[in-house]
Amino acid sequence: MSPTVTSQRTRTAERPKPPHALTRSALAWVYAGIFDGNPDQVSQARRQMAMHLADCPAADDAITIVSELASNAVLHSGSAGQRFTIRCELFEDYVRVECEDLGGEWHCKADEDRPHGLTIIDALAGSDNWGIDGDTTGRVVWARLFFRSAE
Repeated sequence: MSPTVTSQRTRTAERPKPPHALTRSALAWVYAGIFDGNPDQVSQARRQMAMHLADCPAADDAITIVSELASNAVLHSGSAGQRFTIRCELFEDYVRVECEDLGGEWHCKADEDRPHGLTIIDALAGSDNWGIDGDTTGRVVWARLFFRSAE
C-alpha cells in the first residue's frame, strides 16, 4: 500500500509562496503523511520530506530526523506492521517535524534506555528542542530545528 499523503498551506498572503520565500505574513507550510509500518516506508518518508523541504536551510537535518523517527516507529513501537504518521511545519525561522506512532513498550536492546536514533535527534536539534509526548497507547516524537531566514 502506498502512503496516504496530505499537504496543505496555511497562509494569510493572497498568493502561495515557496518555503524558501516565506514571509512574516505567511504562517506555515504544513505536510502530513500516513505510512505503512514497514521498513521500506522509511525511505518513502525521507523522499516526501526531501520534496517538501527542498529549499529549507535545515532540510538535511530535518530529513535525517524524520528518517530516525520513522525507523523508531517501525522498529520500536506498536506501529510495526501497522501505520505511522509524519508531520512537518515550516515556519519563517524554524521547521518542526514529528512522528506519531501507535505507542507500545520501547523494544530496545537491554543496554539501551532509548533507541539510538533519539541520541542523533538530540545532537541535531538540541536537548531543549525535541521531546516525546504520549505513552504506550500512542506517542508523538517531535523536534524543532531553527535556522536564519533570508530576508
